Amino acid sequence: MKTGIGQDSHRFEPGASPKPLRLGGITVPGCPGLAGNSDADVVLHALTNAVSGISGVNILGAVADDLCKNQGVTDSAEYLRRALDTLNDIRITHVSLSIECARPKLSGHIDDMKACIARILGIGASHIGITATSGEGLTSFGRGEGIQAVAIVTAQ
Repeated sequence: MKTGIGQDSHRFEPGASPKPLRLGGITVPGCPGLAGNSDADVVLHALTNAVSGISGVNILGAVADDLCKNQGVTDSAEYLRRALDTLNDIRITHVSLSIECARPKLSGHIDDMKACIARILGIGASHIGITATSGEGLTSFGRGEGIQAVAIVTAQ
């Protein structure tokens, strides 16, 4: 058994940005997108970092920068797929995600995020847990300035 932990956070784009908010591989309407070169999907970035924690091969950084800046790949699902390729014969058995934000309210989007992540990982949605919190406004995420995600991945 192996376990990896990953974290990521981004601020919201300033002003009335046309960039959509992407979380867990889905578009969440009614909220500005997150600042970043890619789609800035903090959920998939945290997952990518957790997978990198298992394989020991960092994807976010040089690999993702090359994909984004030189090849125009801004879909964070591709970064996660690259991380999964480094696992060789290791398979993911469970994912736990915690998302902190004041906005948007995520309860109506969790099942869609689980389904999308399950497709990417090749596991059942029942093996993915997602919780969301406002953090009672104690951090910049809880005050609505951005979104933070933490992922724990278990693998065999």
